[in-house]
Amino acid sequence: MHVLVTGGAGFIGSHSVEALLKIGAQVRVFDNFSSGNRQNLPSHADVEVCTGDIREPKDLAQAFIGITHVLHLAAQVSVQDSIAQPTHSCGINIQGFLNVLDKVRTHQIERMVYASSAAVYGHPQRLPLSEEDLVQPISPYGLEKSINDQYASLFHSLYGCSALGLRYFNVYGPRQDPKSPYAGVISKFMDCVRQNQPLTVFGDGSQTRDFVFVKDVAQANVKALQAKAKGVCHVATGTSRSLLDMIHVLSKIAGRDLQVIHQNTQAGDIPHSAAQVERLNSEMEMVCATEFQDGLIILMNDVLGVKE
Repeated sequence: MHVLVTGGAGFIGSHSVEALLKIGAQVRVFDNFSSGNRQNLPSHADVEVCTGDIREPKDLAQAFIGITHVLHLAAQVSVQDSIAQPTHSCGINIQGFLNVLDKVRTHQIERMVYASSAAVYGHPQRLPLSEEDLVQPISPYGLEKSINDQYASLFHSLYGCSALGLRYFNVYGPRQDPKSPYAGVISKFMDCVRQNQPLTVFGDGSQTRDFVFVKDVAQANVKALQAKAKGVCHVATGTSRSLLDMIHVLSKIAGRDLQVIHQNTQAGDIPHSAAQVERLNSEMEMVCATEFQDGLIILMNDVLGVKE
């Protein structure tokens, strides 16, 4: 496998690069480094770094030479930014995606796996969500990811492109920048713990999420590149927990009671989220098995600079 990883210097991308190297793949990282960091990437003979932008077909033309598989992770991933700047977000997440998908077609790439999102569902009609449930996004970001799924399906029908969209739920782990506009709540909380600051919870903390560890997500990406499944697939643990429960576990790890400040619920915040993961388990033969407390310990050690 010679894998092109767009957005490969980012949070999920860099962990995916490491997972690909473990199976003996050659990796070409394609990134514009607007949010990715070269320091996230391992120094390895089988890793090539290529600077470019998915909005530029000329950049992609060079990046696709000799590639057999594509893991497409480059995106504008902030829901709030997509609301504030919808045309900018669309240019990256729809036109950029289509540029990559068209190169997959013209270069006859064996397999493409791309980052979709649980944001396509909007306010769920029922829980846990299945991949067949109604898609009704409530943000430009969610809409963009839904359109990506439709484009991938259409390219499979028209051109035979083998593509699978992975709908990630709430990913956490090392290398997620707590200062970025799309940082997950766990990375923000962990940064507060490091600085001995109170945690800000919007609402009463009863809202639930399926938190999935980034190394499990990276492994799911690798499994998906090797699988034959088409369409979309959830990447989640199948277990949801409340923010208050998460804070309790975090307090236990920190060895002290953490101060919590409650603020009004944010507009558009979804109260509960939960995923069915049967397709991930059966078709990808993959289980996101990192225990929540173990994942938080790994993240805290990373934040505090503690060597494992």
